[in-house]
Amino acid sequence: MTILLAGCGDLGTEAGLRFAAAGHRVVGWRRSPEKLPSAIEGVAADLGSTDLPPVPADTTAIVVAVAADSPTEAAYRAAYVDGLAHVLDALERDGVTPRRVLYVSSTAVYGDAGGGWVDESSTAVPGGFSGRILLEAEELLVSRLRGTGTSPVVLRLGGIYGPGRTRLIDQVRSGNAVVPDEPRFTNRIHRDDAAATIVQLATMEAMPAPVYVGVDNSPAELGDVLRFLAAEMGYPAPPVGPAGEARGGNKRCSNALLRSTGFQFMYPSFREGYREVLGRTGVRHK
Repeated sequence: MTILLAGCGDLGTEAGLRFAAAGHRVVGWRRSPEKLPSAIEGVAADLGSTDLPPVPADTTAIVVAVAADSPTEAAYRAAYVDGLAHVLDALERDGVTPRRVLYVSSTAVYGDAGGGWVDESSTAVPGGFSGRILLEAEELLVSRLRGTGTSPVVLRLGGIYGPGRTRLIDQVRSGNAVVPDEPRFTNRIHRDDAAATIVQLATMEAMPAPVYVGVDNSPAELGDVLRFLAAEMGYPAPPVGPAGEARGGNKRCSNALLRSTGFQFMYPSFREGYREVLGRTGVRHK
């Protein structure tokens, strides 16, 4: 297959290496293509521009995995909505019809569920601008591809952690971590499992579902994660106290639909994944 990665940062690069290892041709669009490993054919592209490079005529699947330049509403819209629109415009311009376009979204579209369970059938009710903009992008993907012969696939990832993604570890080390005084469920996925999920959904023979939730097998209370990290690093347990607004909302996300495709996690819970991170295994791609 020929895979086009529209947006090729840390997650996209890891997915690209896995596509290439499976024998596929991988083309990566990013502003600084010289930073990409040799297994990925780097092409200079700014998804914020309407002037994107030619889409390879034999493209089988496109993966749109972008990141906002800053945590502002304008930056999110530019990256997630405008960037996707420009990729879809390029597809139309070049008359290319891939089998599917996979869009990397976030479980932020669900907002807060009060600690309850959500899955692909749950109504998305975003609690902040990030979730609202991502949901708008998902709807744009579906509407633009309707009737084209290309299947839209949305992957809603939980919080990504892994090499170089050490926010909670840093909080514990610095003494700034606080165990919430009320239960707060969080959902995460190791970067490598997120990349493997992208490969699975982009290349599987069976027709994928329109939406998948990409989280590990174990939604966990934030306090349990922080206490685990402290114990692993030999620090005292963080204090209990008010912890402010729940990052991403308080909910438990089910990955049953993803697992039904045969996908198996390398890091089924935060324990296996964070032990790997603490052991400094793996590389964050620049």
